[in-house]
Amino acid sequence: MTTNPPRAGRREWTALTVLMLPLLLVSMDVSVLYFAIPQISADLAPSGTQQLWIFDIYGFVLAGLLMTMGALGDRIGRRRLLLLGAAAFGAASLLAAYAHTAETLIAARAVLGIGGATLMPSTMALVRTMFTDPAQRAKAIGLWSGVMTAGIALGSVMSGVLVEHFWWGSVFLVNLPAMALLLVLGPVLLPESKNPSPGRFDLLSVPLSMAAVLPVVYGLKELPSEGWNVRYVVSITVGLLFAVLFVHRQRTTDSPMISPALFRGHGFTPALALNTLSAFGMMGSSFFTTQYLQSVLGKSALEAALWSLLPSLLIGAAAPVAAQLVQRGVERAYVVTAGFVIAAGGYGLLAPAGTDSLWLVLAACGVMASGIVIVMSLLTDLVLSSAPVEKAGAASSLLETGTEFGGALGMAALGSIGTAVYRHEMPGTAPAPAQETLGGALAVAAELPGRAGDALVTAAREAFTSGMQAAAVAGAVLLLGAAGLAAAGLRRIRVRADTDNAGQADRLSPSGV
Repeated sequence: MTTNPPRAGRREWTALTVLMLPLLLVSMDVSVLYFAIPQISADLAPSGTQQLWIFDIYGFVLAGLLMTMGALGDRIGRRRLLLLGAAAFGAASLLAAYAHTAETLIAARAVLGIGGATLMPSTMALVRTMFTDPAQRAKAIGLWSGVMTAGIALGSVMSGVLVEHFWWGSVFLVNLPAMALLLVLGPVLLPESKNPSPGRFDLLSVPLSMAAVLPVVYGLKELPSEGWNVRYVVSITVGLLFAVLFVHRQRTTDSPMISPALFRGHGFTPALALNTLSAFGMMGSSFFTTQYLQSVLGKSALEAALWSLLPSLLIGAAAPVAAQLVQRGVERAYVVTAGFVIAAGGYGLLAPAGTDSLWLVLAACGVMASGIVIVMSLLTDLVLSSAPVEKAGAASSLLETGTEFGGALGMAALGSIGTAVYRHEMPGTAPAPAQETLGGALAVAAELPGRAGDALVTAAREAFTSGMQAAAVAGAVLLLGAAGLAAAGLRRIRVRADTDNAGQADRLSPSGV
């Protein structure tokens, strides 16, 4: 006999609001250093390598530890891990704000990445356990997706405002009130949830997972700027070899960190793969649009960040509309397919953009991101619904890791297409740095007299725009292909309701015991 799952009340929706705080800050920290780095460079005098690590260490540690932290949360309790992560995130933010050396700032950013890796899968897993009604869960995940997307855009803008009025450390101090609020309200509002029979924690899987993720993400992130350098190809290859070892370990050990049984869940694997493709589309476009606003249109960094907020007006409505359509009986496969087609249409709008097409580019970004948010929100719901409640942390971490891979791959693939076209379009007589990147061309042009500099700038901007057009066509084709896969792969897949309420109540006692 099936029973309707309990509906969430005011307590759960209030708890969701509390969970949005760490999610917003973790996503903002991806872009929060965009405007702070000049002041950091003047104050701490980092070397070129140190400056790169200040930027990148957060994302690398975050990506490398997602699977570990998701599995750990299933074992020790998602609320407990969330609160530990919040404490670490707050402490690291304080350390980063008052860092007196580049080494200290790098170490603080690494700890921020550790904290972020605990927060992201924990928040998603708690949403899964608090909202057992499918309609309410879809709405909650839609809000979750919108906040995460908005945080990335808001991070750069907040960074610019804070740096303009305060000092660079203020971009980290804004984390403290939110983390303090989470530490106070979390134990009161959030239920504890964990796997009642998790088995032992497989320590060997931790370094194997990091060795699989980090080299691949590193190589993919570096390819667009420097091309098919042997070092990055080797890095990706090494990561893939460790990925094979990691998968073998999960299939053969008695207590895997990521249970292979997850992939047998109805709809889990296709949803995971399609979500990775959607991240490919989302991040692949960002490689071009940020450079277009600043280096082609000549906007300042803060102006570019403010202009980039406009597409958020469309993004905010996308996920709730998608959830409403599914709740009213429209098949999930059709809505996800439509989301991919909308995103492909955004790339289609980007394809004819010229060197003075601000509004067209902004419209393209809004349409593309709206389609992606539709896809991601529904696929996130499907992944979490396909996984047992006791493995919600592991399922969440796989989803987030796939997003990291897809984003890095999107930037690498589309970035490489754009870079290849740029180099082909640039005149052979241009100086070598100008033939490599648009930034190099602008730097060289600034040192050339009069018309020679103007001519080089014009040629470089036109070449970059041609590369963006070619990448947009490739992105549109890929997303249309993803739409076809969604239509074929998601048919007849239904999100299940949680009917084992008695067992779930045992796992979600408010006291956490």
